Amino acid sequence: MKVDSIIKWFMPKEERFHELLAKDTENLLKAARVFSEVAKSASLEERRVKVVQLKALEHDGDQITRQIFEALNSSFITPLDREDIRSLATDLDDIVDYVEGVGQSLILFGLSGSPEALRQFAEILVAMTGEIERATEMVWDLSNEGDIHTALVRVSELENQADRLYATVIADLFRDDRNPIEILKWKEVYDGLEEACDACKDFTHVLGSVVIKSS
Repeated sequence: MKVDSIIKWFMPKEERFHELLAKDTENLLKAARVFSEVAKSASLEERRVKVVQLKALEHDGDQITRQIFEALNSSFITPLDREDIRSLATDLDDIVDYVEGVGQSLILFGLSGSPEALRQFAEILVAMTGEIERATEMVWDLSNEGDIHTALVRVSELENQADRLYATVIADLFRDDRNPIEILKWKEVYDGLEEACDACKDFTHVLGSVVIKSS
């Protein structure tokens, strides 16, 4: 067994999960920022390079999720409810999967355009994942309960903003006189972005429940 594995085994349980969830939310924020670069790019070749980076972050996220599940399986006592930790890890994994999937769709469909709605969705996701990282870091010290609540409310506001953006962009897609295949391609992209935003809100519901149980 490696020395770092031995050290982690003897770590207080709270520190093990704190470390892993911190790594997971940091990875999520990195993925959102790389996707923002993808959204702003008008070059398909540049997009391909960025999506490779996005895939690597998605793989890193999978590895962290696996480590969290392994830690759950090896821990008799956990600092938070076992199912809450599992749900938090699963939701974080889902968000990255959705974001990476949208990046892959842009490449698969050969979409090099950078419409305003795509860039706005990317900005919303960066903001949401930033609040998620901040709130998750604070959950270990409930003297931060007020600040956690502020972050969760902000995610909810951003998700509402994403819903309005989605409704507008889908309406615009079907109003435009464009190739039906192009419409379907872009709808697939925006569907994935809305799902990513919904998954962010799902994560905050679980985190909010953790705060209530712990207070």
